[in-house]
Amino acid sequence: MDKTVMSGKHQRTVLTRLLKYTIPHKKTIILAFTLLLLTTIGDVLGPILVKIFIDDYLTPREFPYQPIVGLAAAFIGIQIANVVISYFQLLKFQEIALKIIQQLRVDVFSKVQSLGMRYFDQTPAGGIVSRVTNDTEAIKDMFVSVLVSFIQSGFLLIGIFIAMFTLNVKLASFCLFILPILFLIMRTYRKYSSIYYHDLRERLSQLNAKLSESLQGMPIIQVFRQEKRLKKEFADINDRHFNAGMKNLKLDGLLLRPAIDLVYVAALIMVLSFFGITSFTNHVEIGVLYAFISYLDRFFEPVNQMMMRLSMFQQAIVAGSRVFNVLDETEASPEQFNRANKGILDGEIEFDNVTFSYDGKKEVLKNITFTAKPGETVALVGHTGSGKSSIINLLMRFYEFEQGNIKIDGHSIKDYPIEELRDKTGLVLQDPFLFYGNIADNIRLYAKDMSDEEVIKAAKFVQAHTFIDKLPEGYEHPVVERGSTFSSGQRQLIAFARTIATNPKILVLDEATANIDTETEEAIQEALAKMRKGRTTIAIAHRLSTIQDADLILVLHQGEIVERGTHQELLIHKGLYHKMYLLQNGLVEGIEDVVS
Repeated sequence: MDKTVMSGKHQRTVLTRLLKYTIPHKKTIILAFTLLLLTTIGDVLGPILVKIFIDDYLTPREFPYQPIVGLAAAFIGIQIANVVISYFQLLKFQEIALKIIQQLRVDVFSKVQSLGMRYFDQTPAGGIVSRVTNDTEAIKDMFVSVLVSFIQSGFLLIGIFIAMFTLNVKLASFCLFILPILFLIMRTYRKYSSIYYHDLRERLSQLNAKLSESLQGMPIIQVFRQEKRLKKEFADINDRHFNAGMKNLKLDGLLLRPAIDLVYVAALIMVLSFFGITSFTNHVEIGVLYAFISYLDRFFEPVNQMMMRLSMFQQAIVAGSRVFNVLDETEASPEQFNRANKGILDGEIEFDNVTFSYDGKKEVLKNITFTAKPGETVALVGHTGSGKSSIINLLMRFYEFEQGNIKIDGHSIKDYPIEELRDKTGLVLQDPFLFYGNIADNIRLYAKDMSDEEVIKAAKFVQAHTFIDKLPEGYEHPVVERGSTFSSGQRQLIAFARTIATNPKILVLDEATANIDTETEEAIQEALAKMRKGRTTIAIAHRLSTIQDADLILVLHQGEIVERGTHQELLIHKGLYHKMYLLQNGLVEGIEDVVS
């Protein structure tokens, strides 16, 4: 692993960016710091009051009633006030931390929504989930536990040193040697822990990705009996995660509490030795000795707290770096220039010499040129990998194209606002996606201005109302994840209703009838005929029988349009389309006869 991945400069940059999220909470932070200052003063005053009692009253054995009662009352009052103030101080810091993480999660989620499809092609879904959930949770721990502890400890350490110098300047000066030793320990820990924690977070991300993939592909895993293979792969990643965790534990065990305790013992010996040597020549005040030992103990307690939380701090910095990698991702959705003077009215589509590559190396589309006039249906046919889906991906602006142009109503699709393109284009995929909720919400997609009557009208239009009406709760019937309780045909009908409900000007159909039974398909074909009236339709077809009435059929092969025409024209031509037709009707033996 690259050990420069989290240099000191990079860590400071990440911390600075995280701290910028505190700016909107300035007033609350000032209040929290004021309360923190009050608790620090209370912690520092406690040993001084005890020192006064020992030296002024206990040692000389003088116990005047009023001064001692006043001293005791002050001591108890400070302790009670500290408890109350500490409660509100921690409450305010926690509130700030939760609000910061709330905003950070929204920012990351919003960024993910705006990323281009290339990013999702290259990044496992589980890894993205890990950044939005686990990594932001680690950052929350930093704000809730680490920064509050560091700030509180910092205030307390300053107060302790002030009190120690007040009691004995010479001895307090000797105690300063502790600081560079502690700094060296913390610097060494930060250097190595950043490497190990980065490895640990990556392994956790891989675990999430493997788990997400396994859950989504569970039917395939069980059908092909891949449980043992997946278990082994998961166990291997889990072992690497365990090994990364053990490296962190060994580092923590060496440089955290044990090293600090060793420094504490050395400091304690030095203080006791100083007072012991001084006692031979000068009078030693027991109260001062108590105060110094007490302050020394209080000094190392926050140091121990800081060191123990340093591991959480490193986890948070590594997690913050991963989160900011997403926020800084440049693979954004294709840019729109918004130069069109008006919206999409007719829906005429024109591909003008479009060439496209997903990776910048292999061209999946080559010089694609065709026109789909308003109200026409253009069908795309061809074998797997011929480029049919890529044409739809470009038309929907999922990917950017560099060569050629795609126009709608004479304007480049880059010139329309993305909202206009989405509103005027209806997309139905071969495998429809249903959201968790109910049927009505899936049809209207949470458009509040769409009435129940419009939802029902859309469902009736595509023949979906019949089966929806028979459900126990009708349109309020719950939809579980991905609509798994519905048949493929029912999910497709709901997807059709969703598309029609928006009244699009352009229809894009990716083999929309592939998962529907013959009886349902007849009803769908009737609905499609009505849907296509007045709308430009681009349809991917695997079954040639579903597009025989298309106004134009484009036959693609290896990213090029090799034939074009109507169904009858292409059959007469006796080219690739003719061979595909024969194959689907069982008149040729295999695919080799078609592509030869």
